[in-house]
Amino acid sequence: MASSKMRRLTVQIGAALAVFGLAACTGTPGPAPSSSSSSTAPVEPTATFNFGTASMPLGLDPAMTADSESYRVTRQVLEGLVGVDGATGETTPLLATEWKDSNNGLSYDFTLRSDVTFHDGTPLDAAAVCANFNRWFTFPAALRKQAPGISFQGVFKAYSDEPVFSIFKDCKVVSANDVQINLTRPFTGFLQALTLPAFAISSPTALEAQKANLLDQTLNGQAVSAYASHPVGTGPFAFSAWDGNKLSLTSYKGYWGNRGQIATINFIPYDRAETRQQALLDGKIDAYDLVTPGTFDQLVKKGVQIIQRDPFSVMYLGINQAVAPLEKLEVRQAIEMAVDKETLIRRFFIDNTAQASQFVPPKLSGFNNNAPSLGYNPEKAKELLEKAGYKGEEIKFYYPLNATRAYMPTPEKIYAEISRQLVAVGFNIKPVPVDWEGGYLQRVQSTGDRGLHLLGWNGSYADADNFLGPLFGETRAEFGYADSEVFHKIERARAMPNGDDRNAQYQAINAEIAASVPAVPIAFPISALALSNKVESYPASPVLNEVFTNVRLKP
Repeated sequence: MASSKMRRLTVQIGAALAVFGLAACTGTPGPAPSSSSSSTAPVEPTATFNFGTASMPLGLDPAMTADSESYRVTRQVLEGLVGVDGATGETTPLLATEWKDSNNGLSYDFTLRSDVTFHDGTPLDAAAVCANFNRWFTFPAALRKQAPGISFQGVFKAYSDEPVFSIFKDCKVVSANDVQINLTRPFTGFLQALTLPAFAISSPTALEAQKANLLDQTLNGQAVSAYASHPVGTGPFAFSAWDGNKLSLTSYKGYWGNRGQIATINFIPYDRAETRQQALLDGKIDAYDLVTPGTFDQLVKKGVQIIQRDPFSVMYLGINQAVAPLEKLEVRQAIEMAVDKETLIRRFFIDNTAQASQFVPPKLSGFNNNAPSLGYNPEKAKELLEKAGYKGEEIKFYYPLNATRAYMPTPEKIYAEISRQLVAVGFNIKPVPVDWEGGYLQRVQSTGDRGLHLLGWNGSYADADNFLGPLFGETRAEFGYADSEVFHKIERARAMPNGDDRNAQYQAINAEIAASVPAVPIAFPISALALSNKVESYPASPVLNEVFTNVRLKP
């Protein structure tokens, strides 16, 4: 069925496969400075572009959230020191035009782009860069507890209150346009990690004026600061307005690079795939993300442009070992054996989505072809439950409402099927639906009484550490997982130079994680966008690094 559908459909495949196999190497000079100057005068953007999203962002301070809809917006407004080439996966200049490392990979010197200003007129300089790094490094413990989506710890391991454990050492102003970042130990993926939206550079003036570290407001169930409702960066689009029905950005006239064709972007939420589809067909929006299998064929029959992204995410069934009886390996193994992944993928994911038996996508180095998988075996699951002494204790299963994610197209339906499969082998499941914009992410990533939950992870750069580090590199309340041996192995692997030895280390880690079943990986999903005839091309990216200056509209 999948092959016949693909023969009927002409699709554009986003962001070349090479992004998964190539990585920028440390220890070599960065690319030469680029120039945005042109022999002809730039054309002023005039178009309005309406984009349909699955939900509103959970906040627009990217340092405090890992929500993909939040990142979609902040990628337009804020920029990091380095970016990612969508075709090769290599690290490219952004706010830094060149870089080099020294001291055996412990020091990185960046030369900043000249004459760049933040949207509030503050100049970009080395002091502004260090203000951001120092902010992340010194996040207080109370704030970290309020905002479980902070990426700094997952990448750099610890904060200033435990400097001996942190990979980050300090940020030094060398001159106005030269900044040095020092590490306590080598980190092979450092440059790639800096491409994460979480490490985009905000205006220090705006951070201070809007008390970015004071989470005294509530937005979509999340504790946020005033800054999270009005970010200020150097990107091609500046924040304009945000109400319950629309979030608007406008082209920044002082932008240092190409401003593209779009003068105004409106992000408009539609929490159902069917309503997003109808809005596109009615001309209310020009594009939308997260086409679901249920609407895919209808769009094809109507001749709508569809772009598919290469899979770079994993959807999983989370297990909280801090809640009895899930601390028992036999119970977790029974959960894995009860889940029929083939049925889930066939019914709820786009064709050619692959089953997952580990958390690293197959196109990345470190993927283990031989990672242990227990497979679908409901009879064996029943035996394991009896062996574990399971007596029908209630297990709370959290799942999101009114949400579509790149890794999870229809969570309510996926929940219903997994729940049915678990009950069939003897589990006593209590459903706990939570609205996505009502704090779902925070509730499943914090300590609590849940036993199971649905979630996923979308990779941001081509390194196995981007998956294993954030999920299993440290104790996380989401899983109640605390394997110090695995933590140590992940820490060692991330410092190893690229090559066979590092790949072998990650393969061994994948096998060890799979054997202990801290969660059940379900699928490596393909996600897709739908475009109106107004759109000539869209810069689809497996890591979702989609900046709207690269959207091309028909004349």
